Amino acid sequence: MIARVSRADHRDTPSWLLIAAMLGSFLAAQYHHRFSVDPIRAAPAIASLMALGSAMTIGRYTMRPRLAAGATAFLQMTLFTLLGVVLAYALAANAGQLWDVRLAAADRAVGFNWPVMLALLDTYPPAIWLLGLAYHSLTLQMIVVIVALSGMGKFDTLRIMVCAAILSGFVTILISGLTPAMGNLFDPSRYAHLWPSIAWLEQGLISGLRDGSQRVLDLSMLMGIVTFPSFHATLAAIFIWAFGAMPRVALPGRAWAILTIVATPIFGGHYGMDVIVGLVLAPPALLAARHLTRQRQPSHQVDSALPA
Repeated sequence: MIARVSRADHRDTPSWLLIAAMLGSFLAAQYHHRFSVDPIRAAPAIASLMALGSAMTIGRYTMRPRLAAGATAFLQMTLFTLLGVVLAYALAANAGQLWDVRLAAADRAVGFNWPVMLALLDTYPPAIWLLGLAYHSLTLQMIVVIVALSGMGKFDTLRIMVCAAILSGFVTILISGLTPAMGNLFDPSRYAHLWPSIAWLEQGLISGLRDGSQRVLDLSMLMGIVTFPSFHATLAAIFIWAFGAMPRVALPGRAWAILTIVATPIFGGHYGMDVIVGLVLAPPALLAARHLTRQRQPSHQVDSALPA
């Protein structure tokens, strides 16, 4: 019998290349507005990356594919999150005129009446808690999806999901650099039950990035500042697709992600157009990720004369 020597599996490479491109983009974007890193506050992030890298290495060299796949996915998503946020900061420091007036006008044109909708929601505290918790649970959703897919051995689905998340996130951040905005702001003090949105809480940060007073990166307190398009909506849509690969949890998982999308304009401080465009980005990102991560057939087979 003839034993066939297969080449190495490089299907994780596209995600690593995207992460490298994000790092290069950050270095280029911050060239004229230098950022520094608080070394003490960076320690937890560095420790997490080292732990995930160690787990990935152990999984690969001990032939434990579930551990290797899960650790790889967590490592890639953690690096993407860190680089994505600092890249958004650097782009905000270079950004031009704010687009809030145009985004608000687009919302009115398609029928979003936010004062009325906010006032109505303020009369239903249980709905506020349900939607608020759903919005702030996106990281938990990511953890659940990665653990479940790696534990079930659905490595192709996991790889596509991670690549799609990184690709769409990268595109979203680059678009946001061209269309900067403060967000769909509302004063929570005018309502009895509504929580402050992320956009409301980030006003000082965005202003500091734009006027130059914010130039030190605290890796323990990074906050997403992208308004248009909404990556929260894009990622939740990708999770809807990923939950479909797990029949036992597909229904509750998809409901969870849908609630997150519904909650995004209110608790993220997003315009309706942010969410719509964010949702539109998810399908092409998944299609591109499926193409990028598919198993390529070798151009030629290398046969060995060793007996099987």
